[in-house]
Amino acid sequence: MQDNQETLHRGLEERHINLMALGAAIGVGLFLGSATTIKMAGPAIMLSYALGGVAIFLIMRALGEMAIHDPVAGSFSRYAQNYLGPMAGYLTGWTYWFMWIVTCMAEITAVGVYMHMWFPDVPNWIWALSALVMMGSVNFIAVKAYGEFEFWFALIKIVAIVLMIVAGAGTIFFGFANGGVATGISNLWSHGGFAPNGIKGVLMALPMVMFAYQGVEMIGLTAGEAKNPQKTLARAVNSVFWRVLIFYVGALFVIMSLYPWNEIGTQGSPFVMTFEKMGIPAAAGIINFVVLTAALSSCNSGIFSTGRMVYNLAQQNQALPVFGKVGKNGVPNAAVLISVVLLLAGVVLNYLAPKEVFTWLTAIATFGAVWSWGVILLSQMKFRRTLSSKQLAQLGCTMPLFPYGSYIALGFLALVIGLMAYFPDTRVALVIGPGWLVFLVVVYYLMGFNKTKGESIGRPVSQTL
Repeated sequence: MQDNQETLHRGLEERHINLMALGAAIGVGLFLGSATTIKMAGPAIMLSYALGGVAIFLIMRALGEMAIHDPVAGSFSRYAQNYLGPMAGYLTGWTYWFMWIVTCMAEITAVGVYMHMWFPDVPNWIWALSALVMMGSVNFIAVKAYGEFEFWFALIKIVAIVLMIVAGAGTIFFGFANGGVATGISNLWSHGGFAPNGIKGVLMALPMVMFAYQGVEMIGLTAGEAKNPQKTLARAVNSVFWRVLIFYVGALFVIMSLYPWNEIGTQGSPFVMTFEKMGIPAAAGIINFVVLTAALSSCNSGIFSTGRMVYNLAQQNQALPVFGKVGKNGVPNAAVLISVVLLLAGVVLNYLAPKEVFTWLTAIATFGAVWSWGVILLSQMKFRRTLSSKQLAQLGCTMPLFPYGSYIALGFLALVIGLMAYFPDTRVALVIGPGWLVFLVVVYYLMGFNKTKGESIGRPVSQTL
């Protein structure tokens, strides 16, 4: 093959990376799942999201250090391989791959549910299959096509949230759409106090809050195909904390100021309620369109992430060599194809398998997120030991208060694991997750991956488009 057929292409521009970074932190969990966390903690849920946001900021800074120094496909799986050993890279890569496969199965199914609102006579599986074909096709064209779709999907979500925050603030402080009578923010403490369920409620919500942030680490996977990774990744990573404050905490502040927290969720999505209060009759349709694009965005990101992760694993000799090949379009076609095929099976499985089975698979996905974040932090701590003072000064995006910042983030993840073990609804993840790792270890030795050095078999990433 010629060189441009064997390497990934740097086709992601700065605007793609910035909007993907925004979109990755904003999912269906905010639009539909926020009602559940509000019930747990009341208005104090804002503290849960802020605490989680600090942890995510530290994790992303850790990832940013390594991605800027060594912008490669596979990101944290490759860094785990380099700094923690072949087994760590293998476990992290395949666990993250499976996390996205399961997540995409749920998102594809959700597309059918959302479309059912407008087309009740069309079977849901048709929409699920259409979504998979459309997003799969986008990922086979070129990385720039993927970037364009993610740019516009993310923009739709961001515009919807900004409009809600601005209009809601107008109602709260100036009486917009409320007869000129400002509602104020007394709802934040008038119904049992700011933290009606105490610190327990804030802690109970933390696992679900962290799962809402799942996917933000995907920014690292774009490093191998970003045009100017040093600049674009640093900017995206540094803006994570402010995005969290604006889009999560800001949106929840508006919602809970307008409505008593104990009434939210009894009449549908909090976002639909807020738009209806502003006098927008088509609020339900607007939010349905937004969550539909959020689901498509997640599916699109999942296919991208799984393809790049399998490609990286093949380069580390921890997957079949065919998955390490890249086509003329700069896309690892075989790696993307295997993910699409498995997602096709997932659409069928979701309708045939018992609901409990799918819930258990989702538990692996949530375990995979925490595992990946922990590996990022441990890899970064080992990575720091390899740097000279000159190299450290050139990073431009460093972990605050190192090494204490890394220890704080690891301690927070340990707290989340402890909370998952404490509450019955999330305890299953700590049974299935380690079971999945044991299965991977068995495969690791059966396939002889332990007999290879795990060295990269690929060439440097192409600078061509």
